[in-house]
This record gives sequence, C-alpha cells and structure tokens, in this order.
Amino acid sequence: QVQLVESGGGLVQAGGSLRLSCVASGIIFSLNDMAWYRQRPGKQRELVAAVTGGGRPNYGDSVKGRFTISRDNAKNTVYLQMNSLKPDDTAVYYCNTNPVNNHVWGQGTQVTVSS
Repeated sequence: QVQLVESGGGLVQAGGSLRLSCVASGIIFSLNDMAWYRQRPGKQRELVAAVTGGGRPNYGDSVKGRFTISRDNAKNTVYLQMNSLKPDDTAVYYCNTNPVNNHVWGQGTQVTVSS
C-alpha cells in the first residue's frame, strides 16, 4: 500500500527557513510526479509546489522565489526548502502525487511562522 511520511515542520520566526521531507513507499517513485500541498487554518488544501519525475519544478504564485522543491529518486524522497517564511505560510504541509491521490494522505507536518 502507498504510504507518505512527512517531517521537518516546526515553529519558526518570520524570515526564517525550514526544510520539509517526505518519504514515499508503495509506489514506483521515479515514475510519479510529486507535490507539496498545504492547508492553512480555515482554508481549503492547496498545491504549493510540484516536481516531475525528472525533476522539473513548478510553484504556486504565493511561494515563487521563496520555496524550492526537489527530489531524490534513489531515496524515494521529495523535499521542500522554505525560505523567507511569512506568517501566512502557517499550515499543515502534506506531500502527495500530482495529480493528487485522495485515497492516500500522510499525517502532514505542521509549520507555524510567528510574526
């Protein structure tokens, strides 16, 4: 079965950085486009950044220039480097395939940015 395990969240001050990791199992990782999603308080889950199996990234407008998505196919891991964090980035961050597989969500990792 597919399993996604996110880690790396935490509490950080505005302007700080965090690096999220997501380890996937139960899929042929290199053949799947992957993405990071987030759910901010009171809002719907949204796509933050995506990366193709070959490593080509794409970003949501709100994180362009601040976040970097990458992947290591040998480790079945996708990363999200988040710099210049803002309080509005506070959310639970999840990884999933792109397009999303709604049957499989990990526990997510909480990112809290204080002002």
